[in-house]
Amino acid sequence: MKKLSFKAIFSDPWTRWILGLLFVVTAIFTYPRWWPILDKWIDGTVASRKEVMRESNAGDSHSEEGHNHDHEEDGHNHAGHAESSSLELTPQSLKNLGLTAEYLRPIALSNFYRTVTVPAIVVAKPGRTDIQVSSPMIGIVQHVHAVSGEAVVPGDMLFEVRLTYEDLVDTQTQLLKNLADLAVEQREIERLEEVTRSGAVASKLLLERQYAFQKLQSSIAAQRAALKLHGLNDQQIDTIVREQRLLRDLTIVAPELDSHTHDENNLRLSNRRFMSASYQPKNPLGPEIEPTPLIVERLSASKGQGVQAGEMLCSLSDYSSLYIEGKAFEQDAPAIAEVAAKGWPIEALIPGVSGQESVLDLKLAFVANAVDPQSRTLSFFVNLPNTKLRDDKTPDGQRFVTWKYRVGQRLELRVPVEAWEQQIVLPVDAAVKDGADWFVFQQNGDHFDRVAVHVKHRDQRYVVIESDGAIYPGDVVALRSAHQMQMAIKNKSGAGADPHAGHNH
Repeated sequence: MKKLSFKAIFSDPWTRWILGLLFVVTAIFTYPRWWPILDKWIDGTVASRKEVMRESNAGDSHSEEGHNHDHEEDGHNHAGHAESSSLELTPQSLKNLGLTAEYLRPIALSNFYRTVTVPAIVVAKPGRTDIQVSSPMIGIVQHVHAVSGEAVVPGDMLFEVRLTYEDLVDTQTQLLKNLADLAVEQREIERLEEVTRSGAVASKLLLERQYAFQKLQSSIAAQRAALKLHGLNDQQIDTIVREQRLLRDLTIVAPELDSHTHDENNLRLSNRRFMSASYQPKNPLGPEIEPTPLIVERLSASKGQGVQAGEMLCSLSDYSSLYIEGKAFEQDAPAIAEVAAKGWPIEALIPGVSGQESVLDLKLAFVANAVDPQSRTLSFFVNLPNTKLRDDKTPDGQRFVTWKYRVGQRLELRVPVEAWEQQIVLPVDAAVKDGADWFVFQQNGDHFDRVAVHVKHRDQRYVVIESDGAIYPGDVVALRSAHQMQMAIKNKSGAGADPHAGHNH
């Protein structure tokens, strides 16, 4: 049998095609093994090339520096000196510059929003923040449980009121009388049913008693409906029926915010002994969820005061969620409409003792449909979730809560007008300008290399770096203190003596 040589095998086109296909398939299936090694080799080669170029530039700089010194020795005075593009920082220097792990992170692409700044103010949510508690009936305030400034939750007792409304008292009295008459008629009907079966009494008398029984039932139903119109619920009316006593005292409690039913009210049957033994505030959200604290703002009722139906006793405020009202000019109306349409995040800048606080990712709630005729501004409203700064209880059980954001607080809003997707966005302190050049400092071990970049946009807080190959996502750069590092490089290059101070710095 004739042996095929290696050259003859590979000279066949079909054989080459099959072997090439096998090579591609093998490369695909073994990709996780060979690609990391190849990628690491490529990165090492690129880094070595950068280092060679950097050393070459440094050599040119030294040559030029020597040339400058030669000219100075010949009597020519050239003030410029060559600068090194690398800076070595000790751990102490890193701490002095504030370059902690938070400010030495790999670059990641993110969306950048070009913004305009508008003045704003924190305002209450209409119909939500302010809640008025009023007396549903005529009475006299017997006890005030609420304290001005105190935090309460839905179901907590606020006031106890002794009822003096004659119509309510008369309706309850008549209801109890009809209930007693109904019980008598029931027993009489049961007796007549027995004697009627024996023929001792005519059935006409039994029929009359049954009619009277039905009339009493109708009257009781009407009186129950009248009590519901006075503000009592079915549970309170059932308590009157079960215990056979008049409702004289009502306990007014903090209302629920989100859970409402058609027959809900804020009244409780009172009798001090009964209340202290059995009353427990109800949490409408369940035992696992803490109800929102309500702050007692205006307390207008006092013990012994007579109140009319509908008279305000106090007002409660829910500060857990507020609005920020921004004031934009008429020409900014299209930008505000675009924010509403695209759902872009809004940033709030709130002044504080330690500088401006930034609240990110706020959402636009709605935009006013009219322009203020006097200021010619357009109002728009942004949702502001609030947080608690203080939540303490006094020894006597009173609770006081302090919220972080307050109604009337002034601030600024940064409203997006243009979106740039997948950009290299750095803090403004991460870049430094020197003449016509912008620089950032890339970490390379214990060294920081100065890298020239192109700044596409700069505002008071951020710079947008063009992705032109100078730096890449994943590179670690100093996110602050670029100016100090630039000054250190200039000092390192030898800036000469200070003629004003008379000595070198």
